Amino acid sequence: MLVFMVSGKMFLKVFLLPLFIIAGMGSCDEKEAEEYNFEEWEKLTVTASAYNSLKRQGDGNPYLTAWGDTLKPEVQSIAVSRDLIKRGLTHQTLVKIDGFDGLFVVNDKMHPRWRNKIDIYMGEDKAKALKWGRRKVEIAFPGKTETEEKLDTDGTDH
Repeated sequence: MLVFMVSGKMFLKVFLLPLFIIAGMGSCDEKEAEEYNFEEWEKLTVTASAYNSLKRQGDGNPYLTAWGDTLKPEVQSIAVSRDLIKRGLTHQTLVKIDGFDGLFVVNDKMHPRWRNKIDIYMGEDKAKALKWGRRKVEIAFPGKTETEEKLDTDGTDH
């Protein structure tokens, strides 16, 4: 009969640590969309178009946003017109778009000429973006906090 001596540290490293890692993997996920109370979120109707990460559609790196983020097809991202940033759709704001499952993240901002508009990121799928076209949609987002509203009204946020 063969007997192995296992130290306490070895037992932790080999047997218990992997169990803790596996158990903890699911606990770091972001909240699912159904966990948010959209009734309290600000609602707004905007014009929505779609955009892609295609070299011929822009200058430089087509995956790099105006905020310096790198777009990933598996992340539901949007770009917003700059007037919407002033309304609370700031960098990394979560947004619910009617007609879509899940939440989108504000990862990009549009040229200053656009008003009341979002661009929905559709990876490299140009056909999907063309099919989407341009349409009016209702969006919901957490809105500004009282502190942000005060900064905007007293002029110290500029």
